[in-house]
Amino acid sequence: MKIRLLTENLASDMVWLAEWGFSAWIEYNDKKVLFDTGYSDVYCRNADHAGINLEEADFIALSHFHRDHTRGLLFHPFQDKKKILLHPRVMTARYKSDDEQLHADYAAIRKRLVDDFDLIKTSEAVEFTRGAFFLGEIPRVTAFEKGCFFDDPMEDDTALAFKTEQGAVVVSGCSHSGICNICEAAKAITGQALYAVIGGFHLMHAEEPPVEETIDYFRREKPAHLFPVHCIDFDIQAKFQTALGYDRPGAGSLIEL
Repeated sequence: MKIRLLTENLASDMVWLAEWGFSAWIEYNDKKVLFDTGYSDVYCRNADHAGINLEEADFIALSHFHRDHTRGLLFHPFQDKKKILLHPRVMTARYKSDDEQLHADYAAIRKRLVDDFDLIKTSEAVEFTRGAFFLGEIPRVTAFEKGCFFDDPMEDDTALAFKTEQGAVVVSGCSHSGICNICEAAKAITGQALYAVIGGFHLMHAEEPPVEETIDYFRREKPAHLFPVHCIDFDIQAKFQTALGYDRPGAGSLIEL
């Protein structure tokens, strides 16, 4: 299994582009999955640099409706209608904002989804190819995670999980639903212990995140690979690295499992 980070807040070195957002190219068995598309065309440009032909994607999946994960659809290169997995709320969710450009962007994203893709809308977990799961709506089961984005319950926030011989591989977009909630859902759906957890952990000071509780969770779970990226504040990332010991990847990084 291979995971190439196409969009991330930090570049892994000088030859890659970075932006606030997330996108990953996942090769699992004989299938290729594009998970999220970031904010702009950065994922396309980094894919070109990595020698990835995005047209070869068998599936696309969206983690939630926010623009830093979906606006890249406005720049997609696909000639054929690709299958795209998403929670139904992605098509209806709105920010409480007077920003006209924000609402125009979401209208354009949704039009692009309807016009250019074969939509698979589901709030339930779906095994979209053998051993690979779109987790759907994430049950809020931990006592310490809020499972929301300020006052938005974020029912659409989800992730992917993959069964491997070593255990479950979880790829998250932003984890507004709670990264530990996501991992518990992945364990239940795959029937496996955690092997790797990669993606946005959404541990931002503005939302008073449960940092120590989350670190304790991963100490107990002991995944062999842990890579928090995208939406995690710098000092919180440092705490995680000190406590759990890993090298932070960035845009362009190739993770081979």
